[in-house]
Amino acid sequence: MTDLKPIKKFDRKFFEKLPKTDLHVHLDGSLRLETILDLAQKDKIDLGADNVESLEKLISPGRTHKSLDSYLKGFETTLKVLQTKESLYRAAYELAEDCALENVGYIEVRYSPILHTHRKLSLTAIVESVVEGLKDAQKDFNINSGVIICGIRNISPEVSRRMAELAVAYKNRGVVAFDLAGAEYNYPAKDHIDSFNLILSNNVNVTIHAGEAYGPDSIHQALHYCGAHRIGHGVRLREDGDLLNYVNDHRIPLELCPSSNVQTGAVKSIEEHPLKFYLDLGIRVTINTDNRLITDTTMTDEYALIYDTFDLSPQNILDLVINGVKSSFIPFEYKKWYLRDIKRKTIALIEEHTGQSLFD
Repeated sequence: MTDLKPIKKFDRKFFEKLPKTDLHVHLDGSLRLETILDLAQKDKIDLGADNVESLEKLISPGRTHKSLDSYLKGFETTLKVLQTKESLYRAAYELAEDCALENVGYIEVRYSPILHTHRKLSLTAIVESVVEGLKDAQKDFNINSGVIICGIRNISPEVSRRMAELAVAYKNRGVVAFDLAGAEYNYPAKDHIDSFNLILSNNVNVTIHAGEAYGPDSIHQALHYCGAHRIGHGVRLREDGDLLNYVNDHRIPLELCPSSNVQTGAVKSIEEHPLKFYLDLGIRVTINTDNRLITDTTMTDEYALIYDTFDLSPQNILDLVINGVKSSFIPFEYKKWYLRDIKRKTIALIEEHTGQSLFD
């Protein structure tokens, strides 16, 4: 394959057409503003905002924060309206619809059911509502999906254990993996090792938020204490060369979320993001949104941003698309077909845009 320079610059329309995956997207961070207002009105919830403009001011989508903890405050508003089966179904359905509209063919939606129990909804009803919403969206918009259930670092290991039990119960019933999310600093993953023992003994996939608000030791714990198959974010992996090479040698994917990584303070600016360094080194990098609302982004936006920032080549773009499929928790037999299909479509789109063949 030849690494060609395109005849014309890739534009936003190109990246919108590009077949994509999103492996790291939070349900409660990806609602439509209009939906939040509608749900609040139906359930008589006082948000402190009654129109899109005031709600946008309250949540501040796309704002750069001083820390991850500050970034997470926006979820206090979204979670207020995600406490019923109907709202969870709608949020999942609309998220899949929005992704499908920009040619995202597969998503892995993560959330923690424990955060949706404020109105006494059962944990099983919470899981089933989201799974149902995603399944109906698949029928209507031809987008495949999986659910990732999250334990929360800063709540308690006992709650994480309950979330792990849910993930085990719903394995092969919509749930594809278990995650550990929440405030990273001062809440080590190894405190939740009992949850991961349960998860791994039941052959459930593992991805863990690590190396975002804390350094390489957090990634080390995720891998060697908790058995992570993927790392959520991992931008601080570059601080430990030995661990960096271990991740590369073992083909452990990184779920990078470029805009979010800047907004949470994980990196100082998009120009200082390690994405291109990782990509050049051969690390299995994936591009994701994290939170479509809180971060104020889409997969199209993320690809356009990193392309403009790092002057990515057609080969870089193809590699990122392929990495998204390879890193997914899709069953292998389907993944083989999906990989061939998405590679063919991506090459055709690039060649159409550049007017040149990617093959000699």
